[in-house]
Amino acid sequence: MLSQFASRKHSNAAPLVIQVVGYKNSGKTTLIAKLIHHLKQADLVVGTVKHDAHDFDMDTPGTDTWKHQEAGADMTAISSAARSAIISNRPEPLSALLAYMQHADIVLVEGFKHEPYPKIMLLRNEQDKELLQLPNPWIAAVWPQAEALRPNIVLPAFSIDDDARIAAVIFDLLKLPDTL
Repeated sequence: MLSQFASRKHSNAAPLVIQVVGYKNSGKTTLIAKLIHHLKQADLVVGTVKHDAHDFDMDTPGTDTWKHQEAGADMTAISSAARSAIISNRPEPLSALLAYMQHADIVLVEGFKHEPYPKIMLLRNEQDKELLQLPNPWIAAVWPQAEALRPNIVLPAFSIDDDARIAAVIFDLLKLPDTL
């Protein structure tokens, strides 16, 4: 599996963006972590973006970047030999966040429900069916307690625990046009 995606890393193609959407405690983060594992086994460069409905604090009190933020900086960037981060004191649209990930093969986005990318919909119960009305539903990941929904879902549907098969569908999307 490793070699079939190696040529993608050297192309100028924009990363494939896939959103994972669902309501609170639907398993979004858990599924993304499992998918990252599968994608990294294929030697892909994987980016992630998370939408947080609440305020969050990323910087550690007392560090230099924290001091910059406390002093009133609107944006703070830090880079080391191993990693980089940007802290901005305003919400950024998904497009701006994705601009930082052009070197990735794939970006998994948690949330941002109304953005126009293919979506893995996480369905836990009957009320979650409204997610299927969002733009670009792609596949459904169904919790066992919602199995009765499956016959009424027109998208490909998988068990929430079948991350290997969901990853296989993503690998199919990643194939280069000349390998189809």
